[in-house]
Amino acid sequence: MMNINKTVMMIFLVLCLTPVYAFGQQMMSVQVKSGDVRSAPSFLGAILAKVSYGDRLFVHEEKEAWVKVSVPGKKAEGWIHSSALTSKIIMLQAGASDVKQAASSSEIALAGKGFNKQVEKEFRDKNPSLDFVTIDKMEKISVSQSDIQDFLKAGELSPKGGSK
Repeated sequence: MMNINKTVMMIFLVLCLTPVYAFGQQMMSVQVKSGDVRSAPSFLGAILAKVSYGDRLFVHEEKEAWVKVSVPGKKAEGWIHSSALTSKIIMLQAGASDVKQAASSSEIALAGKGFNKQVEKEFRDKNPSLDFVTIDKMEKISVSQSDIQDFLKAGELSPKGGSK
């Protein structure tokens, strides 16, 4: 009789703890071409790791529009904006059993297409009267993370909703 009670109690504990464990192991997929895992829930947080389309990340916490994640195999834990993530499992080469969970071919095409040279050429060809000189100059501008930090510090600015 005592063994049956212990067995029932063990089964009860396992059933009660399973949802807690499952929640702690929630994973999401990166749905952008590349993303940054940052030290703070802010676009100004230091970049701890780079992630790519389809990478799976462990989810630990959500804070407004940011998700605290860890990157398997990289020993990195930090924050990524929720717009870069999806709950879908993205499989670039899905097998027959994975088709229902995988991203659709149109989702993969959209994620990979972006505004690349081919798309830009098609747009320019359809709009020959538009002047792209200023846009071409803007595309060449690059501001480093440290320059942004220096600018904020010099102006004694604090980004809304972010950290210094």
